[in-house]
Amino acid sequence: MKSTYVSASTVCLATALVLLASTAPAAYGQSFDWMQFGFDSRHSGASPQETTIHTANVATLHTKYPAVALGNIAAGAPAFLSGVSTAGGVKDLLFLTTQDGHILALDAATGSTVWSKQPATSPRYTTSSPAVDPNRQFVYSYGLEGKVHKYQVGDGSEITTGGWPELATLKPSVEKGSSALAIATSTGGTTYLYVSNGGYPGDAGDYQGHVTAINLATGTQNVFNTDCSDQAVHFTTGGSPDCTHMQSAVWARPGVVYDPDNDKIFFGTGNGDYDANNPGKFDWGDSILALHPDGTGNGAGGPVDSYTPTEFQTLQNTDADLGSTAPAILPTPAASKFAHLAVQGGKDGLLRLLNLDDLSGMGGPGHTAGEIQKFSAPQGVSGMLTFPAVWVNPADGSTWVFETNFSGIAGLKLTVDGSGNPSLVSQWSQGPGGTSPIVANGILYYASSGTIHGLDPITGTQLWSAAIGSIHWQSPVVVNGTLYITDESSKLNAFVPNAAPLNFFTVTPCRLVDTRGPAGPYGGPALQGGGAKRLFTVAGQCGVPADALAIAANLTVVGPTNPGFLQAGPSGTSLVASNLNFNAGQTRASNAILSLTGYPVGAAQVTSNISGGTTHFILDVSGYFK
Repeated sequence: MKSTYVSASTVCLATALVLLASTAPAAYGQSFDWMQFGFDSRHSGASPQETTIHTANVATLHTKYPAVALGNIAAGAPAFLSGVSTAGGVKDLLFLTTQDGHILALDAATGSTVWSKQPATSPRYTTSSPAVDPNRQFVYSYGLEGKVHKYQVGDGSEITTGGWPELATLKPSVEKGSSALAIATSTGGTTYLYVSNGGYPGDAGDYQGHVTAINLATGTQNVFNTDCSDQAVHFTTGGSPDCTHMQSAVWARPGVVYDPDNDKIFFGTGNGDYDANNPGKFDWGDSILALHPDGTGNGAGGPVDSYTPTEFQTLQNTDADLGSTAPAILPTPAASKFAHLAVQGGKDGLLRLLNLDDLSGMGGPGHTAGEIQKFSAPQGVSGMLTFPAVWVNPADGSTWVFETNFSGIAGLKLTVDGSGNPSLVSQWSQGPGGTSPIVANGILYYASSGTIHGLDPITGTQLWSAAIGSIHWQSPVVVNGTLYITDESSKLNAFVPNAAPLNFFTVTPCRLVDTRGPAGPYGGPALQGGGAKRLFTVAGQCGVPADALAIAANLTVVGPTNPGFLQAGPSGTSLVASNLNFNAGQTRASNAILSLTGYPVGAAQVTSNISGGTTHFILDVSGYFK
């Protein structure tokens, strides 16, 4: 074998290799964005696009620059937007909302402030997180006066037409913007911004939890109150309109969660009266509620659907808010008798598996019970004030949930028995407790007070840790090779891996995959259209060792029945580039360096999306990197 050096920057180091035959090329290796809490409208916490930090280099994470002083605590999570035109040139920007109501735009490369705004200085504070418009032109942030503000991403110019800033509460002294702002685009193509309000710590005053849904195209809004839900208005203090019921709240970290599969939004409510199981009553304490994406309910004063545990009064009496978190939506196996599932935690330390298509099992709102499964958090029964991360393991397609509470962190796997009954089964749990976790490129990250951790999601084994300041609500993001997290010291921390050179070793040219051959792990059938996947093990074949990080290969398509193109890259990612374009009947080849690191280590996944056709595929290996 011949050994040479190549910079790690020339290799896309990520999870398992993906080869994707599709229908329209795009650029490869582009930066990606993290535009709201939890990455996407589900707030899954799982990024399918991170490739730079992987299991082979996560242990080398080190500070990118000294911790950046923010001037005030940023209690949520950053939003990230790449390639923004600013007065100082094109920059990647981090957006943070601080407790004193500032919106900060920081240069992600250096931590320096590009612009900042503080629309109001009173009456109290916020723990909200910002969100970036899908059009990448605007960022939204919660103001202390109870309004949501809209800013140009590049220079912070505030938009003050079309209804902006938008009202979120008329009671900012008692109603707090605690949750992250959330954005979702409905199946009908309309994009909404969701603002959640609850009370301040201490549960005092005349507050009613509510959600404001703002149509970003028109600026119109709808309000849903969790007390007196028959009144779709913002309530006032000491006047009219108001509600005699009070002290429910919508305060979970993600606020509103959107499920595109059934085109509904979901959220949990905190303590407060529950009487909606009686005719003419509209109070929804300690419940999970479903609405249409525009924030409207069933047209009769209630939500579209609801779940309320039978022990709602005990939760109210003991201040054990069901809505201390929100429903975490689970990709569901086809074998399940329930097509759409979510898991809900709470201050009582219990986890509840719910059917999103019929939350109570009674065909509509205003009923109690109906959960599919209810069990204690495996790491210990303590309050869950965080939001889980939901991850699909690219090695086998299994769905995992990672949840934290005061006692620790746990990994649970969604299983389905022979009768189609789904359940969550604990795979591991350990301390310490921490804040909302995320998953990026097969690595699970979460923060405990004073420490940021990187874990193996399958086993819980710690792969890396580093010291940070103390933690309250803060949670990390991992984007384009950097981990960012704020802390209670009013600082931003950033970590990057080493970029050490790799050795290149040649091997005798070896044909690893040829789908023209007999059916088998490296042979037929041809790559099928419609997104069908095949998984190949590369490590241990063709002289490629188990610790190889990438291979030098030749990709060939033979006899495609329709035009298309081939993409190569890590599994579980949204590939955006063409490695090889072809027409029907063409045989075409191209050289490539293909990553093998991540989950599963040394494996390769092939997915073909040639519309209505097939193609044979050949993979020849000429060397590897390590």
